[in-house]
Amino acid sequence: MSRYAVNKFLFQVDRDPDLLAAYKADPAEMVARWESEYMPFLGSQGQRVERTSWLGLTDAERTALVEHDYVALFEMGAHYFLTLTIFIGIYEEDYMARSGPLAFQREYRDKLKHWIGKDYPSVEV
Repeated sequence: MSRYAVNKFLFQVDRDPDLLAAYKADPAEMVARWESEYMPFLGSQGQRVERTSWLGLTDAERTALVEHDYVALFEMGAHYFLTLTIFIGIYEEDYMARSGPLAFQREYRDKLKHWIGKDYPSVEV
């Protein structure tokens, strides 16, 4: 797994309201767009100076990102804080309307309960 590429996606998309809205509306298109327009560049969001060719998402990573499968991302070693914050950004309003405050956070916790008492997957790059 390229934890760096996955974490970079989670970080960049979560911090840009337009990218986050596009990811919520059409995850497959947004992941493909990010891979071609954002992933090849090193550095911060707007930087287009340094380019790399070694970054890439695996099929499993791409599928988990497209399907919003935060459990799979967590288990592959994506940073747990980044997975939590991006999906709060995507789901919080919908969950709040249905189940009240912190509803998504509770679901996130419940879906990852099987990790209690175990060593978390490494988030090292």
